[in-house]
Amino acid sequence: MAFKITLQPSRHGFPCDAEQSILQAAMDHGFIMPYGCRNGACGSCKGRVLAGRVDHGPSQESALPPEERAAGLALFCCARPQSDLVLECREVGSLSDIPIRKLPVRVQKMERLAADVMVLHLKLPATERLLFLAGQYLDILLKDGRRRSFSIANAPHDDAFLQLHLRLVPDGHFTRHVFDEMKEREILRIEGPLGSFYLREESAKPIVFVAGGTGYAPIRAVIEHALHNHIGRSMVLYWGARDPAGLYLDAEPQRWAAMAPNFRYVPVLSDALPEHAWSGRTGLVHRAVMEDFADLSGHQVYACGAPAMIDAAKADFSKLCGLPIEEFYADSFTYAADSSP
Repeated sequence: MAFKITLQPSRHGFPCDAEQSILQAAMDHGFIMPYGCRNGACGSCKGRVLAGRVDHGPSQESALPPEERAAGLALFCCARPQSDLVLECREVGSLSDIPIRKLPVRVQKMERLAADVMVLHLKLPATERLLFLAGQYLDILLKDGRRRSFSIANAPHDDAFLQLHLRLVPDGHFTRHVFDEMKEREILRIEGPLGSFYLREESAKPIVFVAGGTGYAPIRAVIEHALHNHIGRSMVLYWGARDPAGLYLDAEPQRWAAMAPNFRYVPVLSDALPEHAWSGRTGLVHRAVMEDFADLSGHQVYACGAPAMIDAAKADFSKLCGLPIEEFYADSFTYAADSSP
């Protein structure tokens, strides 16, 4: 049975099954509440029940003392509805609402999807979760004090692991360690979430996504977030790589295109060879966009990749295609110019 949940003061509403936590139901319907551990231990998701009844679930007394429970407070990561509810809760509406944290993580799984692309699945401690917006990044804190920044490739609703896509950088200090020495279960320290690359959901404009190489990672997170929350805006992804191996998760956007009528996928290769038997688009990825969209004045563009690609796309889209400069959102992978990655 589903109950109606109403949040105050926003007046946002969504259904929640009796066996589902209020926090999970909110996230499933596109509303982000503050949270930390998601298992009743930290108290970050605490709010007040103004009307209705809840089952408090496995909330821990240290996070929700008996006197607070008696006063109508609840931990929304654990609480489940027993009736329609009116809740007092601060929603995450901007970057300023999201705390930046330092946390340990364990390398749970490593997947080598191309000769120079590794996907890391990082596991947070059992009592922790990282609150973030789809498209943001985190820093890996190295023992010598240096940092390496990588976009979070999973959407917030799917946060059991943090997924990172790493490209091997020749003579790179950290990426060489990942490809040559790292083993599963290694412990790392991270800081995040960071960055202002995320979907502006208040807009109704159609979206053009432009990814270069592992710039696919944050765009993947944004698209999965949009599809999960049934955002109906027209979306098209242009993913550029040198050769077919560079489209290392090509089946994913193909699957999205098959399931979502408002989503299209255009892979583009810059250095296709005869032996690749490539029948798709070729050339620079941002030029492929311009071939299809002479007028971008009514669109938003989200681009991620090497600085040269970002700079060229921003200049050409605004000067030649009429894209308002304020509607160009980018995450530039500046590590490409770092001599000691």
